[in-house]
Amino acid sequence: MTDALFGQGYFLRFDPKLWQAQRPYAPLGTLIAAAVLREAGHSVAVFDAMLATSERDWQAALDRHRPRVAVLFEDNFNYLSKMCLGRMREASLTMIRMARQAGARCVVSGSDASDHPAPYLEAGADVVIAGEGEITLREVLPALLSGRPLSETPGLVFRQEGGLLRTQPRVPVKNLDALPRPAWDLIDVARYRSVWQARHGHFSMNVATTRGCPYHCNWCAKPIYGQRYAVRSPESMADEIAALRASHRPDHLNIVDDIFGLQPGWVERFATALAERNAVTPFQCLTRVDLLDDKTVGALFRAGCRRVWVGAESGSQKILDAMEKGTRVEEIRAAARRAQAAGIEVGFFLQFGYPGETREDIEATRQLVRDCQPDDIGISVSYPLPGTRFHERVAARMGRQQNWAHSDDLAMLYEGPFGTAFYRALHGVVHAEFRVARARRARAGVRERARALVLRASLPWLRLKLERGAKLRPDALPPLPVSLSPVAAARPSEPA
Repeated sequence: MTDALFGQGYFLRFDPKLWQAQRPYAPLGTLIAAAVLREAGHSVAVFDAMLATSERDWQAALDRHRPRVAVLFEDNFNYLSKMCLGRMREASLTMIRMARQAGARCVVSGSDASDHPAPYLEAGADVVIAGEGEITLREVLPALLSGRPLSETPGLVFRQEGGLLRTQPRVPVKNLDALPRPAWDLIDVARYRSVWQARHGHFSMNVATTRGCPYHCNWCAKPIYGQRYAVRSPESMADEIAALRASHRPDHLNIVDDIFGLQPGWVERFATALAERNAVTPFQCLTRVDLLDDKTVGALFRAGCRRVWVGAESGSQKILDAMEKGTRVEEIRAAARRAQAAGIEVGFFLQFGYPGETREDIEATRQLVRDCQPDDIGISVSYPLPGTRFHERVAARMGRQQNWAHSDDLAMLYEGPFGTAFYRALHGVVHAEFRVARARRARAGVRERARALVLRASLPWLRLKLERGAKLRPDALPPLPVSLSPVAAARPSEPA
């Protein structure tokens, strides 16, 4: 019998777009939590849903390990966990019921459960961890195993007579270096390698150097770490990467931070520490355009960064200001030029559908992509998530559907400028135009050029669909009031 069996509700097979992409990353946050319990002396096992077939595989793990406690600990470094996808919630609720039928107590930790604990408790969970989970879990597990009351443990939600009880908030972990390294030995890393090698010819693994984001974008949900930013020391992080290279030999790393390299001088120290350990490894990361000055870009390249993603969001300054993003369109352009000149590819995350957006704003974003020629793009539509100022402002105008079913849903969940059909067509047009333009560049491979030929042929029909849906909704929300000036929005919160 095992003290704790860990699982999570994100099954790659349930997300058609990402299953097709075949770029799986292990549940990093779950592996850290498992390592914390093991360090505390508990016997633990991990059910890895990422490459599993269905919830039936979870049942097999329950039968095999016979856990005293089942822990559904979502990987909070996976941005899709914050989106609270409907299919993944359904999987988690099914897994809770299975665990209870198997005789296990059940603990749940994750973004959706922090925002909406009731469905998880109604499905049979004993307790939901609200916010950052590792230290809370370390205290909850012995209490559940011994039958001690939970009311004095911070960071919990559980049922009591008359409703739900929330205990006092948990103080977040400040010294991330004190946490153990992820328990990679508890999952089948070789299977991940096989998937990556078969589709992409290399093997990528995920690591995290920070937690949280201290900026103020009013659509960004922060149910786990809140308005804070904690960072590993660059030397400790370099030690971990060196150990990962020795044990699992990744060809590439995906640094999953919300913002990489915010702390002044951190990237420079990181590059030096990696070089001293002979651990420089190609990686991609996400950061802000206003952090990509010449010095930082040079250090990124020395550290191994070969692609940097930025939240460009929009080519319209009006929309960036409405989002309280705190960046300028000129900074997007300058950051792209600077990174590409240094030999680092650039990816743009784009967002359409913010209240008050016009066709002119959309065209400004399309022109930004044409002018900057990023190396990749990711497109979404504005998604109201609980706990955000954006959600507060549009909640009264949301329909019955509150969440996307999967990451490629692209449904407008509130009364935005245009309807869902328009934004789905816009997604197709912008992606097709981007792929066709990129294929004209000399570095495009044979497969990319062949794909571009198909997309070029489809563009007239895609553009026709776009224009058919281009009628502004009469019930569309007007531009929303903002709380922060552009200068204030560009200033991060002070460290906790």
